[in-house]
Amino acid sequence: MLLSVVVVNYNVKYFLEQCLCSVEKAIAYGGWAGGQDFSDQVEVLVVDNCSTDGSVDWLRPRFPFVQFIANTENVGFSRANNQVLGKCRGKYVLFLNPDTILPEDCFQQCLSFMDVHPDAGALGVHMIDGSGRYLPESKRGFPTPWVSFCKMSGLTGFFPTSKWLAGYYLGHLSPAGTHQVDVLSGAFMWVRKEVLDKTGGFDERFFMYAEDIDLSFRIQQAGYVNYYLPAPAIIHFKGESTRKDKRYVKLFYTAMIQFVEKHYKGIGAWGYTKLLQGIIWLKGAGKGNPVREKTEVSGHTKIVLTGDAAAMKEMHNLIDPVNDNIVTDETVADTFIYCEGQSFTFSAIIKKLQAGTAGKSVFVHGSQTGCAVGSGTKECQGNVIGNTPDR
Repeated sequence: MLLSVVVVNYNVKYFLEQCLCSVEKAIAYGGWAGGQDFSDQVEVLVVDNCSTDGSVDWLRPRFPFVQFIANTENVGFSRANNQVLGKCRGKYVLFLNPDTILPEDCFQQCLSFMDVHPDAGALGVHMIDGSGRYLPESKRGFPTPWVSFCKMSGLTGFFPTSKWLAGYYLGHLSPAGTHQVDVLSGAFMWVRKEVLDKTGGFDERFFMYAEDIDLSFRIQQAGYVNYYLPAPAIIHFKGESTRKDKRYVKLFYTAMIQFVEKHYKGIGAWGYTKLLQGIIWLKGAGKGNPVREKTEVSGHTKIVLTGDAAAMKEMHNLIDPVNDNIVTDETVADTFIYCEGQSFTFSAIIKKLQAGTAGKSVFVHGSQTGCAVGSGTKECQGNVIGNTPDR
């Protein structure tokens, strides 16, 4: 077995549907396996953390190749990943967020890189949001007290490419290059199984957030290198899985405190933890409600369907047209739905997004799925259009 893909899901079944569709296409991509279908060399395990949206019942019949594990409680990201590590048979393990979309050659490129870089313990890739913008958390430095001070004080924003002042996102390293980095994102973290056997999986004291920083740290401590690759690029609809409410503030900064207390000592670390505790108090006092984008197609929305002809027809049938809101003139449209299929791949959609969307709302529809998903920024929860009676 070459690869085990592990996805932890919590109430994002429509995004997970698109994610699994892209994973299925990456598994079947012939170029990386000499033209063969390597479906018997990749396993996919989805751990559902007691979702209330019927995720498992919705997706199990659609993706029979996926092993679904349904938890009866939300055990958190770290523990959910760890509970299936013992079942993983792959030479490599890919920890993948459910609100991601992969290009068809994703596994080929990652596998090829790891095979020729024996020093690589793990790798991460270039991530973009639902509007095509580069996500700086694709590569990060360790959040030492100095690095964190620069970020929280605003110095990083004033000097975004400084090696000394923009260390949090490694701003001096171009997103277009391959680099050795400190921290990889848990949204896409490709790790050698033998490395995980040495380091262990995620530290379960981190319920959510900072667990990827901690694992990246331990991979380096074990003598391996973490790499960032500029290609493949993937979509990470970050706003869907990262909701900026009070609970997020508390979880995020508490996780950072736990990381600092675990790995750093001295007066600087002590002062840093006190600062983080103050941030929790200050930000927790605000409203902190997540911003939500529109979730329905209104009569004033002008939608252009573009992409594979068969998938466009599917999407057209899934939408209940209101006041002729499906148009062909892109200049009057405010919403694009990119429809993936044989003639218009996920790779092509990602390139379209990277080229810019000119302020349009963008959705992605995988062929033979029941909806299209989108999320404009990391500050907003995601949108869904299509066969979504519960939304």
